[in-house]
Amino acid sequence: MNNTVLITGCSTGIGYVCAHALVKEGFDVIASCRKDEDVARLQQEGLHCIKLDLADTASILSAVETVKAHTGGTLYGLFNNGAYGQPGALEDLPTDALREQFEANFFGWHTLTQAVIPMMHANGKGRIIQNSSVLGIIALKFRGAYNASKFAIEGWTDTIRLELADTPIQISLIEPGPIESRFRANALAAFHRAINIDTSRFTNAYLSQKDRLESEHSTNKYTLPAEAIVPPLLHALTAATPKIRYRVTKPTQYMALCKRLLPSRMLDKILAKGG
Repeated sequence: MNNTVLITGCSTGIGYVCAHALVKEGFDVIASCRKDEDVARLQQEGLHCIKLDLADTASILSAVETVKAHTGGTLYGLFNNGAYGQPGALEDLPTDALREQFEANFFGWHTLTQAVIPMMHANGKGRIIQNSSVLGIIALKFRGAYNASKFAIEGWTDTIRLELADTPIQISLIEPGPIESRFRANALAAFHRAINIDTSRFTNAYLSQKDRLESEHSTNKYTLPAEAIVPPLLHALTAATPKIRYRVTKPTQYMALCKRLLPSRMLDKILAKGG
């Protein structure tokens, strides 16, 4: 039976760690990266890596054809992981910045998932795992574009789970909190592209955000290494009945509980401190 798993966003961080971990567990992994140099680097490390840019429909469909050729038209698993964060207050963000955020974090995931589902039907089973975020559960200031994209992924995933309930394809969400990766560095680049710090009423807050994003390591004491995603991913791929949601890190677990139990205005007071 085909046990091939396609993973997006494998150049660093969660995707990189999970690709190597699944190979060690005996999966036939197809890793993917957006840049040619990252594809070449991972190939040199022994991974089967292909180019896939989630912001480019032609790149996605080309990658799917490569997957079809590799698997004989079947596929067992998809781990949608590739994404980035666009910082900035919503009143400052150009609409095009939100479009770019959604192209990579949402529309690309839809295009890819829609294209591989027929291969899972052909395989007679399948697993789709979506790497969401604590920011798909609650919102934080200056993360509005990313919040919106992850809230969209949560709703999209809940819907397709219902629509695939009569099939052997199973859907799970992984909802990490702070994970050590290059996420901050990528967010900093997006921040500089979209935000003019000097003309905003949030200048002081932005300078603080900039300092946080420029830090080489997270200062959040609850931050976990990317390896923390491996156990839930393996469970979602192998369990007879995988969980619908895997909440990774203490902040995710805490915030999910607060969202369920607290009045919205009380939750707002807590979240307002996290800008």
